[in-house]
Amino acid sequence: MSKSDSTTRNVFVLGMTGLQREELESMRHAARYQFHSLLDYETLVRDTNYDFDALLDKARAELAGFSGPIDAIVCHWDFPSSLLAPILSHEHGIPAPSVTSMLKCEHKYWSRLEQQQSVPEVVPGFTAFDPFADDALDQVRLPYPFWVKPVKAHSSNLGFEIHDKEEFEAALEEIRAEITDVGDAFNQVLSRVDLPESVRGADGNTCLAEEIITGTQAAPEGVVAQGRFSVHGIVDMHKDPSGHSIDHLDYPAVTVPAEVQERMVDTAERFLRHIGYDDGAFNVEYMWDPETDRLRLIEVNTRISQSHTELFLKVDGTSNHEVAIDVALGEVPHMPRGEGSFAVAGQWHIFHDADAVVRGVPGENELAALERVLPGTKVTLQVSPGDRLSDLPHQDSYRFKLGSVYLGADDHDQLAARFRQAVDMLPFELEPVTEEAPG
Repeated sequence: MSKSDSTTRNVFVLGMTGLQREELESMRHAARYQFHSLLDYETLVRDTNYDFDALLDKARAELAGFSGPIDAIVCHWDFPSSLLAPILSHEHGIPAPSVTSMLKCEHKYWSRLEQQQSVPEVVPGFTAFDPFADDALDQVRLPYPFWVKPVKAHSSNLGFEIHDKEEFEAALEEIRAEITDVGDAFNQVLSRVDLPESVRGADGNTCLAEEIITGTQAAPEGVVAQGRFSVHGIVDMHKDPSGHSIDHLDYPAVTVPAEVQERMVDTAERFLRHIGYDDGAFNVEYMWDPETDRLRLIEVNTRISQSHTELFLKVDGTSNHEVAIDVALGEVPHMPRGEGSFAVAGQWHIFHDADAVVRGVPGENELAALERVLPGTKVTLQVSPGDRLSDLPHQDSYRFKLGSVYLGADDHDQLAARFRQAVDMLPFELEPVTEEAPG
């Protein structure tokens, strides 16, 4: 069906939030769609102990109870949402990638093996290991330092930089306590496909050790639709001074030369075609070392990035949800360029480095005052009064995220200045705690 058709289409969005509904309704042609949340954010994102099959049955029941046509199912969250979407789409005749091609991206070890076959020049050193094995360290065939992480996890959760045996053993203790929260549910999806021999011993509770890579980070985002590959933008990803986690994102990317951006796009296309990925969105994270000109692929994400949505909206004039919906409707996606209100846009995170109990967060009055001073600014909060930071799900292993600020500006210097101004206007009350303090 073409965009000129006046029929309202029902679009189901997994775990839709209030901000996402705003963004969806800011799309071009938004009046042509009726947006419905499928399952809720708390269940799909905030929860930490998943039963994939139970979530799938619950989503099926919600869809079965809907009286109208189900025209599109879209997702912009990580697992389990990312794999619920294609399974449900296939059941309703909606275009979506195959589950096998999705897993060749989402299972970090399997993905590395496929990358090694198709784009070996951008693959860092890596090896898989069993975190529950007595000889786990002996399975790691990499020199110190190296990075460890589960083959499936949220963001940088359970990711550690390892410099010696003691750090490895400390990381194992935390990994063993938490990895099965996601890993067991991921195994439910792995059981749905035929695994190659090389992956059968590396289930969802396996870990990956990887060579440390440094440099400038950026991510092309795009879609493959009916065999057509396209990229609609490249985002700069700036790490914090420690190099452990992403501090902020800027769009459009300016830190990586055009020639390197072209290599990123070429590599992404070769890999996605190699695994047979089609009718889906993607964003691919890379690290480029300007001193050696070495390009390394970090990971392939099987969706548009929710973190990028406000950036595209501010700079290009529409949400990147648009391309995901186009693909699901079987249409040729197209994103405008430079039709937004700002020349550049950014997502900046507000972090706290030590454990604490949240006693107060910015309220409606403070948020309204901020938008009056800096029009177009959006704030998302990840904490509420009474929360203990160390108990929050899906946090980085090295610090705690309080929230994110999305801003637009005329240039990158102004963007940074506006973030500092925004933080000064956002009051958080945090009470320090010790290890013995109750949650």
